Amino acid sequence: MTGAQSRAGRSPLVPALIVLVAVAVLGGAAGLAYLFLRPAPPAAVGLDSPAQGASAPAATIGSLPSGAEQTLGPGGQNGPWTIDPSIGSFTDFSDSFVGYRVDETLAQNRANTAVGRTAQVTGTLALDGATVSSVDVTADLTRLTSDDNRRDGQLHQQALETDLFPQATFKLTTPIDLGAAPVDGKTINATAIGDLTLHGVTKTVQVPIEARLSGDVVTVTGSLQILFADYQIQEPVSFAILSIEDHGIMEFQLHFRHD
Repeated sequence: MTGAQSRAGRSPLVPALIVLVAVAVLGGAAGLAYLFLRPAPPAAVGLDSPAQGASAPAATIGSLPSGAEQTLGPGGQNGPWTIDPSIGSFTDFSDSFVGYRVDETLAQNRANTAVGRTAQVTGTLALDGATVSSVDVTADLTRLTSDDNRRDGQLHQQALETDLFPQATFKLTTPIDLGAAPVDGKTINATAIGDLTLHGVTKTVQVPIEARLSGDVVTVTGSLQILFADYQIQEPVSFAILSIEDHGIMEFQLHFRHD
């Protein structure tokens, strides 16, 4: 058989299959690079967990505005406290933020932890002696930022669908009994029970929190596991990620200043 006859007899599917295999290999390589060749994610929140690149605890990182060193007496703590966006820095995760932590997987094995956070957070709490009587927090999810702008862009149309559901909110429904009025520098552990609204769905949740008073600023951190199905969140589709877990962690760090 001549070369011409061989080429004439070759199925047109052969070059097409070669192209498909090449695309699959390149896509797989891109996926592997995306999943494995990435920097370590930011540390999980916690008052005693230092922010990335910092040596001080998260509650005291950064330069607090003038007056933050003032110590409030027990009676002076009463009343409203408001999230102060001027405290801390988004670059070292020492500011106020709300975010997510989700494991991306390959062949059902964790390959990367995706972390996204928004510093566009507003809120208040009210303190009366040893009781937190109200908490209202709102986070702008359209400003969620991670280490990959492709992931950030997908969230506008997929998963959280932030174009349709731009905000997440938490409203305390049961007062928090602290046991005693906050003492400067002392960590308080408690549970905040309230309504979390995410992706247009409202659920009653119990959020373990840590809080610490420093002058006229109280820093509150916490995290909560979120099952996506509970909030009608669909798994996003991506060329780079083979799959993600069916749950994630909502985490937050909030600096409240006494009004």
